[in-house]
Formats: sequence, C-alpha cells, structure tokens
Amino acid sequence: LDRSTREIELGLEYGLPTMNLAGQSLKFENGQWVAESGSFTGDRREMQRLRKRNQQLEEENNLLRLKVDILLDMLSETTAESHLMEKELEELKSHSRRRK
Repeated sequence: LDRSTREIELGLEYGLPTMNLAGQSLKFENGQWVAESGSFTGDRREMQRLRKRNQQLEEENNLLRLKVDILLDMLSETTAESHLMEKELEELKSHSRRRK
C-alpha cells in the first residue's frame, strides 16, 4: 500500500504485530516473537523446572556427543592398527614363501 492508503486504512501509528496464542500475548519485535510482560499465565515454578530440565538435557547431549567423538577416534585408531597388522602379516607371508 502507498503511504496515504496506509494512513487511511491503518492509521499513522499501527504498531508492532501482536497475537494471542493459548492465552499468552505475543508481539513481533526485532524479527522475533516475544511474550509481552505479564502475559504468561502458566506457573513460574513449572517454567523454572522446564528451564532446568532443558539445561540438563543440553548438558547430557553435549556429554554424549563427546563420548561419540571419543569412540569414533578409538575406532579409527583400531582400524588403522588392524590394517597395519594385516599388511605386516602379508609381508611376512610373502617373505616366508620366497625363502622356500
């Protein structure tokens, strides 16, 4: 819409987009939907519990990623050692065949 149509349709100051979702009022600021202050109707203890649980799960996830990385390193090392041993075994076999 051009400026004059916007002024007629929406007024001079039409503000930030807002919505009401499950009893919580949200507004769109700086590219993100944020809750308007005081609009949260849930239990604050439940919110704190969920935040704490989320943090615990993130820490557990980080630990599990570290363990997977360590296991992959161990697997790579074992595979490399196995290939070296197979190569040495083949060389010993070929060397003993030449002696006969």
